[in-house]
Amino acid sequence: MILPETMKAMVLTGHGDLDKYEWNEAWPVPQPGPMEVLIKVGACGLNNTDVNTRTGWYSKAVDEATTGGAYEDVNEEDPTWGGAPLTFPRIQGADAVGTVVAAGAGADAGLIGKRVMVGGWIRDWSDPANKDKAGYFGSECDGGFAEYTKADSRAIAVVDSPMTDAELATFSCSYVTAEGMLERANVQAGDTVLVPGASGGVGGAVIQLAKLRGARVIAMASEAKHADVAELGPDVILPRAPENLRAALGDEKITVVADVVGGSQWGALIDVLERGGRYTCSGAIAGPMVDFDLRTFYLRDLTFTGSTVTSPQTLANVAAYIAQGTLKPALAATYPLHSLPEAQAAFIAKKHTGNIVVVP
Repeated sequence: MILPETMKAMVLTGHGDLDKYEWNEAWPVPQPGPMEVLIKVGACGLNNTDVNTRTGWYSKAVDEATTGGAYEDVNEEDPTWGGAPLTFPRIQGADAVGTVVAAGAGADAGLIGKRVMVGGWIRDWSDPANKDKAGYFGSECDGGFAEYTKADSRAIAVVDSPMTDAELATFSCSYVTAEGMLERANVQAGDTVLVPGASGGVGGAVIQLAKLRGARVIAMASEAKHADVAELGPDVILPRAPENLRAALGDEKITVVADVVGGSQWGALIDVLERGGRYTCSGAIAGPMVDFDLRTFYLRDLTFTGSTVTSPQTLANVAAYIAQGTLKPALAATYPLHSLPEAQAAFIAKKHTGNIVVVP
């Protein structure tokens, strides 16, 4: 196969608002290095990490909710998920799905022609479980908002599924994140999991993956999205922010809260956990600053876990679920790649249920 020398790509030029994206129709096609493969991108999903990285929201100087705009005060020393500066220009896009078209030295040439899903985590493969050595695809290296991307052959999963590329692009970040949260909280049959933000990509993923573990799931979402959320199979759906969460839950006994929302409702979520319950968090879209009563934490024997870098096996687990046909894609909308700013604006508005995807 003769590969082009240049490609179309959406390039991030710095931290700031959506005008920091620049459309480029003659960007160099990446060359796969040792153990890497070159992938012709079929689709790439959007996620909060892309938004947060663009805006610099991860900086400790920012204490607002995730809005997707530009912040007046961002420390350039810690504006990314890992607390290190980002180099520009950068092609973002963690949720790439596509076909392998070339293999670098040492990579399995048998992958050529295979449809694959890229895992979000860049690892030191001599020490793959070391979180301090982890980076993120589309952050510490170029990602999938382009016609071609490259990835380590050990950080991809071959996917056997009748789903379209756009449908498959809804899984990687959201479902790997959700599976990592459930692993940290040791969710199993007999648990009842409360899921704030259930209409989002990660929230919807938590619903499906927790059900596969045999747990009971109570979803929280705005009432306009309840019909869509119901398609994912929760046992109960509550409003996004009940005035009295304990009363809304009735006799339900919450053993796990799986949260990517945070914000002003955080204390109510903690208050409804049963003694010995577990809280796991992988986001704070409603705001990172919360009121924390230590008495609730220690007197109720609660366990809190943060969840960011997942285990190396998590991507393979999600790919296996997809191959088994046990997961439903929640594709909210598809945009052409050159309309990424519009797609991300729609993603930030949060009027959708599920995931938004761009297609080269």
